[in-house]
Amino acid sequence: MADKMLKITLVKSTIGAVPKNKKTAESMGLRKLNKSIVLPDNEATRGQIRQISHLIKVEEVE
Repeated sequence: MADKMLKITLVKSTIGAVPKNKKTAESMGLRKLNKSIVLPDNEATRGQIRQISHLIKVEEVE
């Protein structure tokens, strides 16, 4: 599981989002619309993804 990575793209603006969701997206490194980040596939990342799943698109990369 440690060798898998996730490509996460912010596809919806955080302007109208709940403040907690805004902070989660920003802490993950998602600051601009349509920008992507690559994070390791672990439980902490999966929890953050679950929290803001309506704002992002997730793909698996190796």
